[in-house]
Parts: sequence; C-alpha cells; structure tokens
Amino acid sequence: MDYKNSATRKAAITGVGGFVPEDKLTNADLEKMVDTNDEWIVSRTGIKERRILKDPSKGTSFMAIKAAENLIQKKQVDPVSIDMLIVATITPDMPVAATAAYVASEIGATNAFAYDLQAACSGFLYAMSTASAMISSGRYQKVMVIGADKMSSIVNYSDRSTCIIFGDGAGAALFEATQNDFGWEDEYLRSDGSGRMFLNIKAGGSLYPTSEETFKNGLHNLYQDGKSVFKYAVSEMANATEEILKRNNIDSEKLDYLVLHQANKRILDAISRRINLPEEKIMKNIEYYGNTTAATLPLLLFDYESKLKPGDKLIFAAFGGGFTWGAAYLTWAY
Repeated sequence: MDYKNSATRKAAITGVGGFVPEDKLTNADLEKMVDTNDEWIVSRTGIKERRILKDPSKGTSFMAIKAAENLIQKKQVDPVSIDMLIVATITPDMPVAATAAYVASEIGATNAFAYDLQAACSGFLYAMSTASAMISSGRYQKVMVIGADKMSSIVNYSDRSTCIIFGDGAGAALFEATQNDFGWEDEYLRSDGSGRMFLNIKAGGSLYPTSEETFKNGLHNLYQDGKSVFKYAVSEMANATEEILKRNNIDSEKLDYLVLHQANKRILDAISRRINLPEEKIMKNIEYYGNTTAATLPLLLFDYESKLKPGDKLIFAAFGGGFTWGAAYLTWAY
C-alpha cells in the first residue's frame, strides 16, 4: 500500500444510507400509555411520532445492516473493499460480543475489522472523527460508520419523561479519500465525566451488576434529568459550534447546513438563535423520528442527501451521556 503523502490525504463522505422501522408510535398512542397528550409533547419536544422496531427477535444489528445495505446498493460498493466498520450505539445486541463484528460479517465486509463505539448521542460524531483519521493516515481506503440504536429496548414506557422522546433507527456513512479536496476539515470534541449522573442506565455494568434488586428498582432503563441535560446540551453544543465557526473563519451566513443531534426541537431552536442561523439551514427530522441517539446525524444526511451539493459547508454538533459533546466541520464532496 502506498502511504506517500498520507499526511495530506483528506477524508470525505462518499455515500450515506439509512433505515427506520415501519411501525410508528404516535403521540396519540402514547396518550393511552402515560399521562400526556399531543399538545404537551409537541410543545416541549417538537416530536409527533417515532419509529419502533417491534419484533423482539430483531436488535440494533438488524437496523444497522439495513442502513449499510442501503448505502452499498445506492453507491454500488463492493463490501469486500471495506477496510473498517464502526457501529456507534448504546444498545448493542449483546453486552460483550461486538455488534459491529456481526454487522460486518452479515453485509459481506469480510476484510474489515469492526468494533462498537459507545459515546451515547455523540457516538456517530466521535466515530466520524476516527474514520477521518484512519483515512487520512493512508492505512485504510474505505471506512464505514454506522449509527444505530434500538432505544425502545431500554426505555420505560411508563416514564413520561423519557418514553415520549426516543425512537429506533440507523444511518450509515462511507468515508474515503477525497477526490476534489472537499471533506473533513476540523473537529472540536469534548467530554466531562461529572455529567454521568444526569443521563445513564445505572445497572448492568461493573458498578451495579445485574441482580434481582436492580430489576426491581428499574435500574436497567434509561434515566434522564431533563432540565440539567437541556441546559448543558444547549450551552456546550452552541459553544462547540461557535468554536468551529471562529477558528475556521466561517461566517454563519456562509454556512449551508447545521447538522444537529435531534434531541429536542427547543434545543435546536435555542442553538440556531444563539449563532443567528435561519431555520431553513437547520437539518431537522425529529418530528417524525424522535431522538434516535447515535442514529440522528446519519439519518439527517440520509434525509437531506438530495439537497446537498459539492462544496456545501456543514457543521455537525452533538451532545450525549457521559457527558460527551462536540462539533465538526465538513465540506460535502458529492
């Protein structure tokens, strides 16, 4: 393999794919399950429906495989040519066996090494950074990044504070060396472990191993302190976005799209106001999918792919449990 000039290689996204389950969980459905109503949900989250993978025999890998196959089919990619595959997820099929390894085998990526990346809602953003670095190193030619989560498997549907927010889905992106100098330009990634008390699943790990007591106390479902997470998310996603704009000397008027993690429409609106960006430049699909965690960013690319053109300036930003957050700047390559 030729590593010459690898230091100047720039990684670009050369294809995207996506998948969401057919079954919808609407606000009207939730009204029958918990004390809530459509007006309350829409006013606080902007969500009208979310997709749910109802088949109990299918896990996150099913959606990840579908998203990968969608990309492979559209771009006519030979799976054998994929060198590396990352699945960003907080809902792996199993706690130990890597979901990514199974996905790679199932799509025929027999030459790829694969692993899972867990950074909650920032997972896909972090994984894109890794993919870009791997391509820029010159060691790898094709890296597939998948964000996928079956949030319905960890949500307590009697908890109004979380069950209205989350949905299931998967999105994929292929990274290769750019052919036109467009691609990954800059990144600003951060984390703060003191925030883990505000957004977590407490049990099932080494600190609180699975027991009869942890099940009895509901410690295997997602917990979120909504007010604290909202405050941190708005502040840190906006700060990261402003840092990227500043150090790349990008006027917000010249920005084509802001690709924000779809956590809550109020968060999206607050960030757009802070950086003075018109609503039409904010990619949105939260109304129909809810928060799909690691899948939100690639699903936005999947939904907006036909509107993108070479050279478009995109800034990605996400915030998730851990806390993890950051922003990245990419110019669209196709």
